[in-house]
Amino acid sequence: MTSSRSPQRKHLASSPFAPPVEQIVETYHVDDKVCHDLYGLGKVVGVDSHAVTVDFGDKTVRIKPPYAKLEHL
Repeated sequence: MTSSRSPQRKHLASSPFAPPVEQIVETYHVDDKVCHDLYGLGKVVGVDSHAVTVDFGDKTVRIKPPYAKLEHL
């Protein structure tokens, strides 16, 4: 007996019916060294559930998830 279920169809990337892609949100800890495309090298000085605070030397910036342009070093 064969199954009546058909295999899952693949959707085009531009399809409105494609399942949403989950973004992977990085986790940061105090004293992590980071690099930002606009601000340069910095050090995480604060972490809370809504953002990370990074000291870039001349400027301290609070960056919200998904932490665009911020990466671990």
